[in-house]
Amino acid sequence: MTSVPTPIPSRTQYVLEEIKRRILTGRFTPGQALVETDLAAQFGVSKTPVREALKTLAGTGLVVMSQYKGVTVRMVDADMALAVYDVRLLLEPEALKRTVRRGASLDAARDALTRADEADDTAERSLANRAFHRALYVPCGNPLLGRMLDEVRDQAALVSAVAWAADPSWEREASEHREILRLALDGDADGAARALHSHIASFVRRAFPEVEADFGAAPEAQKEDGQA
Repeated sequence: MTSVPTPIPSRTQYVLEEIKRRILTGRFTPGQALVETDLAAQFGVSKTPVREALKTLAGTGLVVMSQYKGVTVRMVDADMALAVYDVRLLLEPEALKRTVRRGASLDAARDALTRADEADDTAERSLANRAFHRALYVPCGNPLLGRMLDEVRDQAALVSAVAWAADPSWEREASEHREILRLALDGDADGAARALHSHIASFVRRAFPEVEADFGAAPEAQKEDGQA
């Protein structure tokens, strides 16, 4: 008999979404302690929904629970970024290729770009950029592939928040987003996938200069360099 997931109580869901929003927009920074009593007071709830929300966020990799340090926002370093973005490089361009080939609507991606351009602050722009990427892969026709990308989506956004705080690169990324969408709308599945691959890889190389220069290089480029 298949078990039915227990719905998250509304208060827990509210606390969960609010903590996540603050982490992904940089209000809660990597390494910052998240104290149950303080958060409960901020949100006007008991400690129980806060505790449950933090457990859920630990499961998604946004926070770390330690017996000695308590709960803290996950630290971001090059190794963490490489692991997360390596998964994106493997899956996201393929998902976009499938989205384009099946002629799925990209209206949501176009709307997200507009919201990003019109955003009044970095928090709203960050949320719009996340929505843009998700709108490219969700219509791929494979729900499992979409869920796999959703699982790393929050961790990728945490990496982005840290990188943007150190070196804002909104304009460059916005231009790359527009080119990706243009190719997708033109029906160029392979071109859109290549542009997305380059976009993801170049972001990591810019944000973490210590990574190897060939991170995210296309397989064809690796063969030419004798690395196959």
